[in-house]
Amino acid sequence: MTERKNIAIVGAGLVGSLLSLYLAKRGHKIDLYERRPDQRQFAEDGGRSINLALSDRGWRALRGIGIEEEVRQVAVPMHGRMMHDDKGNLSFLPYGKEGQFIYSVSRAGLTVALVNLAEKKENVKLHFNRQLTHLDVRINELQLRNRDTEEVERIKPDILFGADGAYSAVRSEMHKRELYDYSQSYLEYGYKELTIPPAAGGGWQLDKNALHIWPRGNYMMIALPNIDGSFTCTLFFPHKGPLSFESIKTETQLFAFFQNSFADAILLMPDLAQEYFANPVGSLVTIKCFPWSFEGKAMLIGDAAHAVVPFYGQGMNAGFEDITVLDQMLDNFTGDWRDLFERFERKRKPDADAIADLAVLNFIEMRDKVADPRFLLRKKIEAKINEKYPHTWLPLYSMVTFSDLPYSYALETGRKQDEIMELVMPHIQAPEDFGKQEVQDLLHKLLQEEERLKPYSKVK
Repeated sequence: MTERKNIAIVGAGLVGSLLSLYLAKRGHKIDLYERRPDQRQFAEDGGRSINLALSDRGWRALRGIGIEEEVRQVAVPMHGRMMHDDKGNLSFLPYGKEGQFIYSVSRAGLTVALVNLAEKKENVKLHFNRQLTHLDVRINELQLRNRDTEEVERIKPDILFGADGAYSAVRSEMHKRELYDYSQSYLEYGYKELTIPPAAGGGWQLDKNALHIWPRGNYMMIALPNIDGSFTCTLFFPHKGPLSFESIKTETQLFAFFQNSFADAILLMPDLAQEYFANPVGSLVTIKCFPWSFEGKAMLIGDAAHAVVPFYGQGMNAGFEDITVLDQMLDNFTGDWRDLFERFERKRKPDADAIADLAVLNFIEMRDKVADPRFLLRKKIEAKINEKYPHTWLPLYSMVTFSDLPYSYALETGRKQDEIMELVMPHIQAPEDFGKQEVQDLLHKLLQEEERLKPYSKVK
């Protein structure tokens, strides 16, 4: 047992709350600080949510604190993507094998569940309405403004974790140091939250066990189910241009655009105009930085260290995996926090960069490629390859979503798979062509040549 520490966590969102539970389990004293009011008493700012897509990495972290089954009760399984073309025709693309699902869950609901658990721990203390205004990372001294009283509080914990999201105040102070790498990049797209309400008699107006996508090339809309029968919709749209958030200024323009682009959805959205003009436009940012820690005193984690765009549904899952990786390292911890933090950031940094790149690539796939018949055929062929070579070929989406393989391995292997598919697909015009001897011979030859497609257990 190592020495118990006084640990401050800035940010009581998903990652900060879960981290407090893992560290409290190891006996440390935790103070959890949050800039916003207690969400359990005040409704979260509306109109900015993209429903969470919980997958294997996230479930693994929830299982570690015994909340997995409780969350499953308020989550809706999604078996695959349901594509809506511009004529209202539907096509379905499963996410993985039978029994492999991702789950739609409310961000606010999961956050409240984690905060409730944290509050029950004797060694966790919650502090809401505390805004970090200054951090001297050299001595771990923080100044926090109490937004209720306007008083300034000074604290000096043994260890500090910055879990305060993409626009982290902890990171802003840390990155004033020399030799600190930092970059942020925005997509030229924003997003706006909309709603499909429950059916008049209750229930869902669309297939509840699917993530619905309206891919339109230069923009798209998605809809994720909620347990009350509604769907949270998100329109991903250029900020500027002939068709953009900037160009749509009136209800007439809005309805004309939706009637032309999302004709089957507009019939299900009675509050479209009200929500569209009331809800803000969110931004889509990727943030990369390094190092994540300072001299064993402070560490960034989750979005504060590696914010990603939401198109692989892995932002929260990656942040939760940070915690499970750190917890595994604490099993053999000798008491040297500097060594621990440096090993952790070296291990996680390549994977954080990889999922950031994968998320941007998946935006292109969701926005455009899922409407292409050749793309859908390719996905069917990849599933057949997986069935024939289960120990050699695992589809990229499955590596990311239904395994704990490192994101960096998934990205590299996915690129190799792309190269192979570019050589195989010219010989295939229909699913039955996969059985042709020439296709089998070519595929066997390519897989024999490709070292990176060996089972991960042989290369890790």
